[in-house]
Amino acid sequence: MSSPCARVRRVGLFGGTHGNELSGVLLVRHWQQDGAEIQRAGVEVKPFLTNPRAVERCTRYIDCDLNRVFDPESLGRPVVEDIPYEVRRAQEINHIFGPKGSDDAYDLIFDLHNTTSNVGGTIILENSRDDFTIQMVHYIKNALAPEPCPVLLIEHPSLKYATTRSVAKHPVGKYQI
Repeated sequence: MSSPCARVRRVGLFGGTHGNELSGVLLVRHWQQDGAEIQRAGVEVKPFLTNPRAVERCTRYIDCDLNRVFDPESLGRPVVEDIPYEVRRAQEINHIFGPKGSDDAYDLIFDLHNTTSNVGGTIILENSRDDFTIQMVHYIKNALAPEPCPVLLIEHPSLKYATTRSVAKHPVGKYQI
């Protein structure tokens, strides 16, 4: 369980984990050009294009799904010539925003996705015992009211997630249509 008093000092805003999901890509590019609206005193906010090759080709991924390779085996693979592009990219992201599971990892990562499902703006959480993200979701839901903001909890008691956002101490996914 996380401390409810822990300060968030570093936030990553990810877009383009899947190169054909363009809302996050457009937002990240906008914030890279002009980050005034996302900057806050005492907090480093880093907009980041996670899978630029897939974005360039407007395809979900190049060799494998980037959102599935943040597991210890992939992150620990030796870098060789034939390593899948997304595995190498996961290692780079883990180096910049992690290392995963460490005290040095970014405090919060929002990973922005699109879906064709009729779910509207949905927040995805992987841990119901993370006090910080539960309070943050409550704040977001209240700020958006009366608009709905469903929360999808994909928690599993023995599963360690290998998602892009799992590098952070507090991972949050966001789907929009």
